[in-house]
Amino acid sequence: MIAIVDVCSGNLRSVERALAQVGGDVVVTRDPDVVRRADKIVVPGQGAFGVFMRGLLERGLGDALREAIASGRPYLGICLGMQILFDESEEQGPCAGLGVVAGHVIKLVPGDRALKIPHIGWNRCMQLKPDPLLSGIDDGAHFYFTHSYHAVPTDPAVLALDAEHGIRITAAIRTNNVFACQF
Repeated sequence: MIAIVDVCSGNLRSVERALAQVGGDVVVTRDPDVVRRADKIVVPGQGAFGVFMRGLLERGLGDALREAIASGRPYLGICLGMQILFDESEEQGPCAGLGVVAGHVIKLVPGDRALKIPHIGWNRCMQLKPDPLLSGIDDGAHFYFTHSYHAVPTDPAVLALDAEHGIRITAAIRTNNVFACQF
């Protein structure tokens, strides 16, 4: 079973439909016990880091996610689902994350006044290391971003994809059983 974690932050149904369309046994849940029993976990999210983390922690989902990741079950994080993996974010903060990936989430400051924040639009991404989830996707493929903060991992070896928006930004990470993307 694939558990899609619901923290009341949008884009759940599109993820649910996509996984069901390819034959996934999918359940959308706010129940930490369901997350603990899941074979795979997907955490999509949009909104503010602090509100999202508070929603996870109030439902007991923070510990359930840490336990599932530590046990080796596949985790896919999308947008905030990636950012919460890091130690902390300066959005609404500082605010502690799950601490699964060393690093922090900071405000996107592109250095070029012509580039707008939030960063909304298609960006070319470069693969920094091979990954099974990226097989069949051309290096330099475009992905759609909507964000004002970006993750900065302590260890650059976790970077799977990066993009350019006045500065290099983390587009996706991979560490063991965890794959997560900003787009």
